[in-house]
Amino acid sequence: MDPEPSQAVTLNQCINQVAQSLEAAELHYGHGAIDARSEALWIASKQLDISPADALDQLDLLISAEQYQKALEITQIRIQSRKPLAYILGEAWLMGVPFFCSEQSIVPRSWIAELIVDGSLEPWLPADGKALDLCTGNGSLAILLALSCPDIRVSACDISLPALSVASRNLDRHGLSSQIELFSGDLWDALEEPNDDNRFDLIICNPPYVNSSSMSALPAEYRAEPELALAGGEDGMDLIRRIIASAPDYLTERGAILLEIGNEYEHFKKAFPQIPAIWMEVSAGDEQVLLIQAEDLR
Repeated sequence: MDPEPSQAVTLNQCINQVAQSLEAAELHYGHGAIDARSEALWIASKQLDISPADALDQLDLLISAEQYQKALEITQIRIQSRKPLAYILGEAWLMGVPFFCSEQSIVPRSWIAELIVDGSLEPWLPADGKALDLCTGNGSLAILLALSCPDIRVSACDISLPALSVASRNLDRHGLSSQIELFSGDLWDALEEPNDDNRFDLIICNPPYVNSSSMSALPAEYRAEPELALAGGEDGMDLIRRIIASAPDYLTERGAILLEIGNEYEHFKKAFPQIPAIWMEVSAGDEQVLLIQAEDLR
């Protein structure tokens, strides 16, 4: 028997009830949660102001009737609006780190985050090194870099001023405004002409890469995000061509650029057959993220 909204319930009961409602609504996921139960966990944990990961270890905690009712209300907003849950809650989690989130930028998510946190990128991040997060959006990848490697300097840039305002709030939230510097502009135009002070040991980039055919078929949850942050042109490679063309100028001699291309593996291979890319293993497989060393771009 389902609990009444007017009574206190356990965290687990709340999760079960919310998940049941979400599953019946046939929503689309992928904005920080992989399925209905993951989103239910997120909604329920928010009521207790704890992380979803911490909530998993405390499923017997009691949620008040008021908190339970609020969880059910959020669930209905999610179902009726078809907006990503992160926009509704104003917060997203990436690799266990919370980020302020709004419709001014896409929801924090990237396979690159896994590589930052598991140490895979450390060979390209010397002590006192410099890194650039190109197309930073909400700033989440730059922040994960700075948290993982506190001795490096990080630059982050984006064409969208609204997105950069979100990034600035996230820098303040994590106390990283002195370690990360934000720049505004269209890709490389955000930076000064290449010189010894603005070459980077590592450039990471999760650019707009969705091809036009896929863009036209996106579900409502993805259409709620800024198109500017998703659309990559006919083959998804429009911005990536510009990124790769100028990347050598901004990389140190032993530097590298790491690119996320999502489901555009075939389009990338066709566009850049001459580049010996190193395909990085992430939880989604080994065709989502690639690394190119500076020497292979020159």
